[in-house]
Amino acid sequence: MSREFFGRLRERAVEIHVEDHLRARLERGDSLRVKLGLDPTAPDLHVGHLVVLDALRAFQDDGHTVVIIIGDYTALIGDPSGRSETRPVLTPEQVATNAETYFEQVDLVLDRDRIEVRYNSEWLAAMTAADILRLMSKATLQQILQREDFSDRVKAGTPIGAHEILYPFNQAYDSVAIDADVEIGGTDQLFNLLFGREIQKAYGQEPQDIAVFPLLEGTDGSMKMGKSLGNYIGLTEPPEEIYGKTMSIPDTLIEKYLRLVSGLEGPDLDAVLAMKPRDAKAALARQLVKRLHGKEAAARAEEAFSRQFVRKEQPENVEEHHIDGPTDIISLLVETGIAKSRNDARRLTQQGGVRKNGEKVDETGQATTGDVISARRRFIRLK
Repeated sequence: MSREFFGRLRERAVEIHVEDHLRARLERGDSLRVKLGLDPTAPDLHVGHLVVLDALRAFQDDGHTVVIIIGDYTALIGDPSGRSETRPVLTPEQVATNAETYFEQVDLVLDRDRIEVRYNSEWLAAMTAADILRLMSKATLQQILQREDFSDRVKAGTPIGAHEILYPFNQAYDSVAIDADVEIGGTDQLFNLLFGREIQKAYGQEPQDIAVFPLLEGTDGSMKMGKSLGNYIGLTEPPEEIYGKTMSIPDTLIEKYLRLVSGLEGPDLDAVLAMKPRDAKAALARQLVKRLHGKEAAARAEEAFSRQFVRKEQPENVEEHHIDGPTDIISLLVETGIAKSRNDARRLTQQGGVRKNGEKVDETGQATTGDVISARRRFIRLK
């Protein structure tokens, strides 16, 4: 079983360190502690997280212990990975609120009875100044500044907060505290994960093996999926939103989504990959909703999408918005929350994404009482 499991793991992972060592441990039947760190910097997990959650479930099914680290302490610093600027520091209250939502979302994939959940404040908050100095003495500043995001910011003259230097040390010490055998993450976490190996060695532990997995681009087709970019598909979003957002991804991403997060394998996966793009995307959208909300919800979401976007029918219950008189489309999109800003509203109209009474309308358009405005899967009747 473990030999077969390693083959599937190797297929999905971008890199494994150290590959021969991890293979030997699995084939020997060692019981491993497999770590995933989650910083509760936002309250929602998204479809991109399914890549690593599915990998963790595979470890569980192979008999290993999954250890989820809720980074309630490191979130107070902010992970600089992949960032070109300092991330705002969260308050303890914000962190606690965000962390509460993680459990029900993780349960969508993992067996809760086989998860060990730890908060890294358990050991990091108890550190004295001497403990922190001892930890930081285990590596050099040159090692830390080799991180791509740090080195890019140094070259660009962009500020790096002194507190950000602590982040990789703290995340690495998490591996020491729980005695991790394996750590997994996205490719943007490779430096942190490798650094964890170095810190474990410095504390006399056998260094963890590492498996890093691809990052999933968001619905915009270019940037890594993330809530701050507005290009995400949330795990707990309504079925209609998940279906509609999936149908909006570029055709170039269909195969990647199918292979990484659909949950389809073997002949089922091959059958969808052989479809025309429009049909494959619909099958993907249906499968994602089914994974997260069930078969009946998937059927309802597909019917709602077909009614609205294929047959061009209005939903039965149309949201109402009161206006004082004729108003311009751009202001209306911002007032109703369909667009985040006037620039966002202009982009939406320029892309043909706004309709008035079923007809496309541009950024110079006006609307008045009785008109029905539709955009981003919302219908609004003006009163």
